[in-house]
Amino acid sequence: MATPDQPDAGAGAENPVPPAAPLLATVPPGRDSWQGLRALTDARIALGRAGGSLRTESLLEFRLAHAGARDAVHTPFDLAGLEASLHAAGLETERLASRVTDKQTYLLRPDLGRKLAPASIDRLEAARGLWGQRDLAILISDGLAADAAHHHAAETVTELARILREAGWTLYPLFLVPYARVKLQDAVGGLLGARHSVILLGERPGLSAHDSLGAYLTFQPGETRTDADRNCVSNIRAGGLPPSAAAQKLAELLIASRRLGLSGTALREEGGPTKIAPPSPGPDLRGVSGADRQ
Repeated sequence: MATPDQPDAGAGAENPVPPAAPLLATVPPGRDSWQGLRALTDARIALGRAGGSLRTESLLEFRLAHAGARDAVHTPFDLAGLEASLHAAGLETERLASRVTDKQTYLLRPDLGRKLAPASIDRLEAARGLWGQRDLAILISDGLAADAAHHHAAETVTELARILREAGWTLYPLFLVPYARVKLQDAVGGLLGARHSVILLGERPGLSAHDSLGAYLTFQPGETRTDADRNCVSNIRAGGLPPSAAAQKLAELLIASRRLGLSGTALREEGGPTKIAPPSPGPDLRGVSGADRQ
């Protein structure tokens, strides 16, 4: 019988609430009950075993993923294709070069990927007076996964440019630089006198993501900047942080960076995705160089 606090479920319930869908996928009979969790994550869980070893299926999946990651590192950079996509979006581009000329050197000599080729230095010095000082220099590179730039860079940068221009920012042409490392933004931004710089490049491929894009921003870029002076937005891809959301996040960080006059470890989020806290008192980390991720 229904009570005042517990009315009869059928009384006057013309639009009953449907039962919630099960969180986990239905596991076929005879399969490991953990299999339902695999639909919720790309992590390598519920691999099973045969005695003390991995199942053949799991081993083959691992080898395929590992081969995919290796292939991603060596995928050639389709510079012309990316350039065409950016031009179609109405964005101006400029090609530059690091001091790396091939993939093997890029992997073995990270230091050369942090420096501009002499011809590119001459090009920027010649154009600096024509462009004048602007708010933001954006670089795009293949990094360690060219497909990350192929799949996500154009969409991310197009939306980022739109947001910042509506906020009154001035941008240099987009610089397309094969074989660049993160610190190359300091060479470009410092040479131009840019107020901020951002570099987008392919992150080190993992077993579950071969096209993840990373974006690093720096306030007042220059040769003395270290990893402690940068902010990173990573895992930009369909299965991670979508390009449109990444562009919004980068714009929020850049606008906060300009307002506060800093970036890196001193620029931190607090209280939600759009609230950027001012720096808190603490040790000066500007001279402390972390491991260069790219």
